[in-house]
Amino acid sequence: MVKIENTNRNTVILAQGKLANNFFTRLKGLVGTKELHNGEGLMIEPCRGVHCMFMSMPIDVIYVDKEDKVVALDKAMAPWAVGKIYRQSRYVIELPPGTIEQTGTQPGDQLQVKRF
Repeated sequence: MVKIENTNRNTVILAQGKLANNFFTRLKGLVGTKELHNGEGLMIEPCRGVHCMFMSMPIDVIYVDKEDKVVALDKAMAPWAVGKIYRQSRYVIELPPGTIEQTGTQPGDQLQVKRF
């Protein structure tokens, strides 16, 4: 499990997150997930880009570098969409749509990751 906070905005981005950090968990991602509630999501590591193939819901995506700084954002990425590749990204966070807006997250924000 993972918890991720935005220290610039003093907000919790991911309260109860799952970690996808091996071939199988990264391959599956959120495929088969019907709905994400506030505070839920997935951290994919390593990851420089995502796609929403075989997904049934839109997601917000935050791209983060090795220093835990936000590199880029994709708001409400639609099912079957393909996102850009960000070479400086070390991991991504997939979240319910609207999370980026609700937390005020912006490129350059510092995140803090807690694994438990």
